[in-house]
Amino acid sequence: MLLEQLAGKGHDHRSQLGWGASLRSHWEPDVPVNGFEVENAHPRYQDARQAVDSGQFDVLVLTESVEIKDAIKYHDSPKYIRQWARAARAANPRSRVYLYETWHELNDPKGWLQRVDEDLGLYWEGVLLAQGLAHGDTGGPVYVIPAGQVMARLVREIETRGGVDRLRSREDLFFLNEKGERDMIHLSALGNYLVAMTHYAVLYHRPPPAEPLDLQLVDGTRLPPISPELAQLMSQVVWSVVTSYPKTGVAQNKR
Repeated sequence: MLLEQLAGKGHDHRSQLGWGASLRSHWEPDVPVNGFEVENAHPRYQDARQAVDSGQFDVLVLTESVEIKDAIKYHDSPKYIRQWARAARAANPRSRVYLYETWHELNDPKGWLQRVDEDLGLYWEGVLLAQGLAHGDTGGPVYVIPAGQVMARLVREIETRGGVDRLRSREDLFFLNEKGERDMIHLSALGNYLVAMTHYAVLYHRPPPAEPLDLQLVDGTRLPPISPELAQLMSQVVWSVVTSYPKTGVAQNKR
């Protein structure tokens, strides 16, 4: 929803979601998608296989469940990267396919930043993409939306500075409930906005807006106001990561 507002007229989307759902569960009709009824009770839901097979969409965004090691071990992630990419290109040969790189729990015992740093090459690239594309029959590349990398870069920047506006530390990217309890995996409105900006930059090959915006959240509330300084920093970090990581498919900064 945030991405659609960032992109403006002409952008349309459909989605199929679940709770920690694997790519396998979205593909196989006999494998249940946890939380299916709750997560897809919205007007933009469409059966994922039907949407892909229709050929009407020019972009397919996939992500795998985390813990990523478990998804690979128990749900054959590379196989389903291949299956989804093949289906998308069979229906629409010009379709662009993306793997949305996510993150792990904030309290990961190995360290949240260390996991984000290591897992991109180790699992997202080294297993999901390397094995999923090994057959050479997906009709083109699978690009990467590096949301985890953007989050890590911004966290390092703001924690070095001692905070910027309402973003004081990595915890502020994660949801805080009414009891003051921090969610270790799901994002705050600010975190979701950062991820939406990352999608925008990768899908549209344009820097995300660098000024504060008034956007509606999915629950009907508005994005909390942020300062011009933070808005500019978030935009700069997103564009810097996207244009220094070739797997985004975006023209790279040659400096």
